[in-house]
Amino acid sequence: MESIEKILKDKYRHPTQWDQTFPPMSMGQMVTDSALAHPDAHMVDFMGRKFTYGDMYDQIRRVACGLQAMGVQKGDRVGLYLPNTPHYVAAYYGALMAGAIVVNFSPLYTAAELEHQVEDSGTKILFTLSAKALLPTAMEVLEHSTLETLIVGSVAEVLPPVKSLLFRWFKASESVAIPDDPRIIRYDRFMTNKGDCAVAQIDPVNDVALLQYTGGTTGTPKGAMLTHQNLTANARQAQAIDPRQHEPDRIIAVLPFFHVFANTCTLNRTVVNGGEMVMLPRFDAAQVLAAIQRVKATSLPGVPTMFQALLDHPAIRNIDFSSLRACISGGAPLPLELKQKFEAATGAHLIEGYGLTETSPIVCTNPYEGLNKSGTVGQPVPATRVKLVDREDPTRPPPQGEPGELLFAGPQIMKGYWNRPDADAQVFVGDYIRTGDVGIIDEDGYVKIVDRLKDMIAVGGFKVFPSQVESVLYHHPAVKEALVIGVPDHYRGEQPKAFVTLNEGHEIDGPALRDWVNPQLGKHERVCDVEVRLNLPKTLVGKLSRKELVAEERAKAQAAALESGTPA
Repeated sequence: MESIEKILKDKYRHPTQWDQTFPPMSMGQMVTDSALAHPDAHMVDFMGRKFTYGDMYDQIRRVACGLQAMGVQKGDRVGLYLPNTPHYVAAYYGALMAGAIVVNFSPLYTAAELEHQVEDSGTKILFTLSAKALLPTAMEVLEHSTLETLIVGSVAEVLPPVKSLLFRWFKASESVAIPDDPRIIRYDRFMTNKGDCAVAQIDPVNDVALLQYTGGTTGTPKGAMLTHQNLTANARQAQAIDPRQHEPDRIIAVLPFFHVFANTCTLNRTVVNGGEMVMLPRFDAAQVLAAIQRVKATSLPGVPTMFQALLDHPAIRNIDFSSLRACISGGAPLPLELKQKFEAATGAHLIEGYGLTETSPIVCTNPYEGLNKSGTVGQPVPATRVKLVDREDPTRPPPQGEPGELLFAGPQIMKGYWNRPDADAQVFVGDYIRTGDVGIIDEDGYVKIVDRLKDMIAVGGFKVFPSQVESVLYHHPAVKEALVIGVPDHYRGEQPKAFVTLNEGHEIDGPALRDWVNPQLGKHERVCDVEVRLNLPKTLVGKLSRKELVAEERAKAQAAALESGTPA
């Protein structure tokens, strides 16, 4: 077969050149350019309240100046513990303009998970909301960590006037009072400045913009250091593959911004495009369908679980999808049956892509128009190189005709892991990054993932690392050994299942252990079942082994599918 580079030059199906460059650009410059070019265009629609690029840019500048007035200097870490609200947009770009490094924290985190990453990153300031699901957890971390300050907003302050009043009246139970504490600053008071400070001087290629925590190819969360150039390049790569890139998007922004997929594909890419983000704070199928109809949305990035939920909702039959031209699926493998059913129901293209937190994240995607190869993740995005290496030795190619581990290089590849040079040594091969995924590259330069080296479980687009769940199980006095694997789930793609053996003299059943462990886990980490066994499989050297359990569960799923007459 021809070299991969020659194939991509000659057979590139995206509406741009594969071999191009993206000049260095800071995140502050990216948002400034867009705000100056489209000051009166709508940037955010939050539950019907519109914010123009001029409006949001003023808020971004006020956040930057507010942080600088608090003493934030270049390289300091500022955390975002926020759902999708206008606060996130202002705090994200404002912190970056102030020269800070943003640290994304999932609103699903438990206090222990949040505290661990606050300490690891050295985060001193945290933006959050006065929501019952957020503020008590943030306050607990404030009491027990080196976190110094909370900046706390409210949903009511960014809603349309009528909705804001109704929220204060009828949804007060969803909020908690903001304590009178010198370490806690109200967002509206924090924003009372003129926004006229000098922005930080940024070296886009070397200065880190975002710490995005991931397990990488192991189960230990690490902060991927994504530079300003990593993020702006990936946003421009996403823009370049859109055949209608000069038409502003109205994009449904329901994927959580703290997730790297949404951070690039919804937030940064829309800013580059000068489009509008129709922002929803959480996924609800009925609300998403209503938003598509209300604003005549043009695109919807999501994970397979979301598209399945939309298909399952009875209101889908009454929605006009004629404006929706492209839906991007990532975060987990897209089943062919789901793709076909969604496209038949909506008339929109459902396009599968692929990436890693460490790659900002997009490295491959199927074309918006033209040849879509089901079962593949498409061709590399512009300026992205790919190669296959031997699964045991990444310094040499795989045996002729066999799959290999996928490695990628390009302007979107992370700088490295935060304070983890040991992990960097394991994941980088020259300027290429190892993915831990095994794949093939066909004669047209399309990449197909055929296996994965890592044990990560993909739950509706979220990553669950077995070792994290196992470590909690080991705290139970009855548990002797624990293994967690992913088992098939029609809605989420996969869900965690635990297998344990018990210490002598202890008796407890699986349901009781499940009920004990799940409250200590994030919602996406919760196990569907705990199975108590006399023994767990082990390797020849005595290490616990997951592969036999995975094979058992796969066989069970296939047998059940055959019995019910549905596809496995």
